[in-house]
Amino acid sequence: MFNVTSEVMTRSRQPRKQQGAKNGQQPIDSSFAPVVNAFSRRRDVTYGKLMSSYGLKVNGKIFAMFGRGKFVAKLPKSRVDELVTQGRGERFDPGHGRLMKEWIAIDSEPGRWTHLAEEAYEFVKKTVSTT
Repeated sequence: MFNVTSEVMTRSRQPRKQQGAKNGQQPIDSSFAPVVNAFSRRRDVTYGKLMSSYGLKVNGKIFAMFGRGKFVAKLPKSRVDELVTQGRGERFDPGHGRLMKEWIAIDSEPGRWTHLAEEAYEFVKKTVSTT
């Protein structure tokens, strides 16, 4: 289980140390905390610092993260296209100018992030198990 505050998140069960982790604690934005809490009891989910972002992984693969003020999730391309068409987000640009087809970046509607993270978790978990 994760213990989340607006400043620091720790895992109360044996933490799996991620690259860049210090004493099992990582800063977390308060708007991303509900997403982290939703996955706190899943044994196959780990958390940690991912370069300039903070994210969640299933079986070692990133499915949701928060960085640069945006929630980012890995979803099927068709779902990303749908969300972009609806004006709910944009394709994620990791900083090198190449948009990622299976990643959505959203800076509004934090109440929907947990649902989208659940979709991302299922998508990535299924993708990892078939490879």
